[in-house]
Amino acid sequence: MASDLEATFATLWRQLDGPELVPEYRFHAARKWRLDFAHPATLVAVELEGGIHTNGRHVRAQGFRDDCEKYNAATADGWAVFRLTADMLRDDPIRNLTPIMDVIRYRDEDWQ
Repeated sequence: MASDLEATFATLWRQLDGPELVPEYRFHAARKWRLDFAHPATLVAVELEGGIHTNGRHVRAQGFRDDCEKYNAATADGWAVFRLTADMLRDDPIRNLTPIMDVIRYRDEDWQ
């Protein structure tokens, strides 16, 4: 079941006519890590960082360390990982989502 943050992201992405993304995309077979949203053809990923104001998993020491390990592995495999918070989506979704679409467009000449 999608979180409120994931649902908000998906709605905004569709409203801005972003290309289709795969939710919960498994990018690392050995560790079984998943990316919140991915465009596998271009190796572009979106990670949503929830709970940053409520001492959520992403900002506690072990969770932050684990996220760094996952993001570093994705980057080493050629992924461009974009990280977004709820504030970023609420305050200026166009400014924060457009660069992601631009990278997908740059990496995939078929998507216009």
